[in-house]
Amino acid sequence: MPGTARLAVVGTSGFAFTYLQRARYLHEEGHAEFVGACDIREPSAKALGMLPRGAAVHRDVDTLMRVARPDVVVVATPPHAHRPVAAAVLAAGGDLLIETPPVLDLAGYDELTELSARFGRTCQTGFQSFGSAALPLLADAIARGEIGAVTGVGAAGAWVRTDAYYARNSWAGRRWLDGEAVVDGALTNPFSHAVATALLVAGVAERDPSDIALELFGTRDLEADDTACLRLEFDGGPDIVVAASLCAEQDHEPYVVVHGTEGRAKFWYKTHRLEINDMRITAAEPTDLLRNLLDHRADPATTPLLAPLTSTRAFASVVQAVRDAPEPAPIPDGWIRSVGDGPGRHPVVRGIGEEVAVAAERLALFSEIGVPWASPARWWRGVHRTPVKP
Repeated sequence: MPGTARLAVVGTSGFAFTYLQRARYLHEEGHAEFVGACDIREPSAKALGMLPRGAAVHRDVDTLMRVARPDVVVVATPPHAHRPVAAAVLAAGGDLLIETPPVLDLAGYDELTELSARFGRTCQTGFQSFGSAALPLLADAIARGEIGAVTGVGAAGAWVRTDAYYARNSWAGRRWLDGEAVVDGALTNPFSHAVATALLVAGVAERDPSDIALELFGTRDLEADDTACLRLEFDGGPDIVVAASLCAEQDHEPYVVVHGTEGRAKFWYKTHRLEINDMRITAAEPTDLLRNLLDHRADPATTPLLAPLTSTRAFASVVQAVRDAPEPAPIPDGWIRSVGDGPGRHPVVRGIGEEVAVAAERLALFSEIGVPWASPARWWRGVHRTPVKP
């Protein structure tokens, strides 16, 4: 395929499989040449079936870069492998799409940003909500003053996650694995899009917060939280509160709500629905971020990158804060009901679906809205410093 970008994917199972599918589709479409994949494990027959003739799976990224010579590489490994794999791709001259969470601390963000600049490479992230056509409409409405001055941004999400979810791999529910940070918590992995989208909408995604307050809780014997609330403060910017749980009675569609002096806007980022002052706004179909990266490479002047790494600095601060915070406080058994059995069992925290919504509406932490098991003593506050309990 002369003139088309050579494309490869690192990772073949889990969510990485969806990238194999997208790479094959772009290949068949003639939008890219799918030249190979990489995985330290033996890929499934289903994964191998995604590769076009002539493409191969390599066991390490250095071999992939040397043999397949890709121009663009998707990094869809477990989170703790993102940074070293992405660094190797950039150093070998490849452009990147790196899955979420892109990095697990500000040092990782700084390293990949510096490597991108040094080698003149492009780094896209996998925050799919950033490709929503609703976001420019929301930004325009805010700029026109349709909701007045922005006073704060909230986000809420509540899902069901069974025991099988945490048994699916070695890093699920872990903060650390073999000395490497993983930081698999409610805010940093399943609801990472809620956090990152709230930061983007608030116009502070590229900034460092002046303060972070965290309330982390758990219902299982795990290192990571499964229920959490976060407040971010920025000098000269609106406060942001995100409340999330993986212990709901049923799945609730997550959203970001923008509070203004004269109205509000609500964006359901997974389905790309947008309401401004209770009026439904119709948006075009979202843009696929891998396609956006390929189009940006071909014509950067007319196709801006929609989810660049530079738009995730504040998010990296959040992941770092969760990594360094004290262990999640257990939610008392009296507030938890166990539903189902075997791999399908899951805990339900009484009222959590409503409580995450109230936190986003009031821009308040769980302890501030009177959640009985959320004591202020369980706060952790700080930015870029050794964590201490107040």
